[in-house]
Amino acid sequence: MSTPSIAPPQRDPADVAPADSYHKADPVWVYRDGWRAGVIEAASPRAVTVTYRPGSHRGTGVDTFTAPYVTSRADEDPALDRRSSGPLMTRRPRIGTDGAAAMGGLAS
Repeated sequence: MSTPSIAPPQRDPADVAPADSYHKADPVWVYRDGWRAGVIEAASPRAVTVTYRPGSHRGTGVDTFTAPYVTSRADEDPALDRRSSGPLMTRRPRIGTDGAAAMGGLAS
């Protein structure tokens, strides 16, 4: 499905999914000065919290939306849809005499 073409006030209430039907990391469209790509962060019976792209730039915003302002998104957005095929990178403290021993590292 491409970007929705109808504004929230014109949506048929029967087509609006309840806010708590969304789950963390679900791709969605949110309406904020037009439909924007987003990803669900949290959901409750009344609203969802979404990380979304407020404009054409790569930056993101986080906001809360009620159900009429949210709909499912099938189009992939590389800046938002972080689907990694490998393990996450982790940063470990450098082992030495700089305090790493206090964090469980070995002192040299």
